[in-house]
Order: sequence, then C-alpha cells, then structure tokens
Amino acid sequence: MSYELNKKIRELEPYEPISGTYKIRLDANECPVSYPEEIMKQVREAIEKIDFNRYPDPLATEVVNSFSEYYGINPDCVTAGNGSDELIFLTESAFLEKGEKMLVVAPDFSMYNFYSSICEVECDSFIKDESLNFDVDALIEKINGDNIKLVIFSNPCNPTGQGITAEQARRLVTSVNALVILDEAYMDFWNQSLIAETEKYSNLIVFRTASKSVGSAALRLGFAVANKTISKALKAVKSPYNVNSISQAIGTVIYKNKEYLLNRQKAIVSNREKLYNGLVEIAEKYKSLTVYNSCANFVFVKTPEGKAIWEYLKSNSIVIRYMGDYIRISAGTEQEVDETLCCIEKYFMG
Repeated sequence: MSYELNKKIRELEPYEPISGTYKIRLDANECPVSYPEEIMKQVREAIEKIDFNRYPDPLATEVVNSFSEYYGINPDCVTAGNGSDELIFLTESAFLEKGEKMLVVAPDFSMYNFYSSICEVECDSFIKDESLNFDVDALIEKINGDNIKLVIFSNPCNPTGQGITAEQARRLVTSVNALVILDEAYMDFWNQSLIAETEKYSNLIVFRTASKSVGSAALRLGFAVANKTISKALKAVKSPYNVNSISQAIGTVIYKNKEYLLNRQKAIVSNREKLYNGLVEIAEKYKSLTVYNSCANFVFVKTPEGKAIWEYLKSNSIVIRYMGDYIRISAGTEQEVDETLCCIEKYFMG
C-alpha cells in the first residue's frame, strides 16, 4: 500500500519568484523604498514591547484600529488577514457551498482561479475586450443569468492597471444577489474606492493590503472590509491567531504615519506617469509596443518582443515581469524608472 496525492494537487509546482540579486527590481509591484529612520525607530520600539511567549491578539485589534483610522472607516467592519491571499482563500472556501459557482474577470490576479480549484469550487471567467476593459452591464447579466454566487476581481486590475469607476462598482453591487469582492490592493493609487461604503451593502467585501503603497510586503498583512454581518462571519471562520504579533505591532505603527504614506504614494504615482510617458515615447518610435494607461503602480505593455526585452533587461540587472504577450513594469524610484527606460531604448536601438 502507498499513499498517492489527489488529482487536484498532483501536478502543482510551488510558486518560485525570480531569485538572485538585481540592481533594480520592478517585477512584483512592491513599494520601491523602505521606511526612513524616524519610522524605523518607532518600529523597533513597538517590537521591543511584544510578549513573544504569548499568542497574538486573535482580532488584531490595534492594527485594525490603526488601519481603520487611516481610511476613516468603522473598525467593527474590518477583519485582518495573513495577507490578502489568506482572505481570498477564506472567502472562496467559506462563503460558497458545494455546487455553487463563482466568477472571475479575465485577465486578472491568477490566485482567484487557483484557490477556487483547491476549494473545488466551479469557477467561470468573464473575458475582457481587446482594450482590457469590460462592460459592467454585461457582467451583471452574466452573474444573474448563470446564478453566480460570488464574483471577485481586482480594481484597479492586476495585471492590466485598468479599473472601473466607483459608480460602475455601485451599479454592479446593487444589481446582483451574488457576493461581490472588490480587491482594492492598488486603489491607493486611484480615487474610485468603495471602502467607505461597505456598511451600506449586504453583499460587498473590499480587500486592502499593506504590501503596495503602504510598503510593508514583508509583513503579509491584508484586510477585509464589509458590513458587520459579513465581518462577524469572517472572524468566525478564520484561524484564531492568523496575524502574528510582529506584523500587528509594525502595521499599527506604519498606518499611524499617514502623512508620510500619502506623500510617498504621490511620489509613486508621479513615477508611474513618468514610466508610462517614457514607454509611450518608445512605442511611438519603434511601433512594437502597445502601452496601457494605468491606475495602479505599474504599467502593462503588449509586445511580441516581451521575452527578449525581459531577458535583455535581466542581463543588465533589471527585472520586470514577463507574461507571454505582455510585460508588466512596476514603478520604481525616479532613478530606477530612468535607468529602465534607457535600457529598453538601448534594446530597440540594437
């Protein structure tokens, strides 16, 4: 007798990000800089107060309060998670019953589909048009016509950088009976959020993360914002101590530095615009790039030369994300953006 893995996990391979040391890393949509010394001092002081022999606060009260104050929302409507990934898996597994269907909007964040397969939930896809946008009314018709119970998509979208407006999102939420999950991981770089409106709706969850504009990808800290009924259910089905004490302590400090975070956020948006405009100039010269405008902290580009560009940049110690017919380039510092644009220009010059 011997044990065999089941079919749904037998062929899976662990996620392997690009390894090695590179001068410029623009592949993971991370914040390009860490914190200044005055904030790091606050972080060290917070860590020193941790009782390492005790389990974390199961409700992550202090960091939830700090997060809620930052966004001006009710902390009773917030659930902290071990990154948004945990919250994605949690909602797909807990809010759907056997035989029910969910829907994603493609292309989008690949983990929505992945977790549905692990949960053994039927997952359908609503395909975007050639401009990488989608018709909200057609999506509503699809959800209602196919008896979809949960729909999830990122807004702004990863990887395209496109988004739907708050008014379009409201129309979606109020026109379906399905649970609507808006993953607003990149909404700090735009102004079309529904995070302050979640208490109005019976069927809305908004995800946020500390990994992007907040610059704390190392913490693995995410948040689900919903009405009190949904929030109570989320707290009931999550594991008891899902966010460790170090992440809670540091996250509490970080979100209290609102002025710094907002100023850095503006700088990232400025550098994204610099990257976008530079890529548009290159596209106008060499005609083999289609550059999509972005509401996020990266720029998405369609090109038949994606792999060659990716390899050329990598050989020059610059890493971006290669995605088949597309490349995705995160907005780094101003200097990193300049060096990357210069390197792409050199590639086309031969």
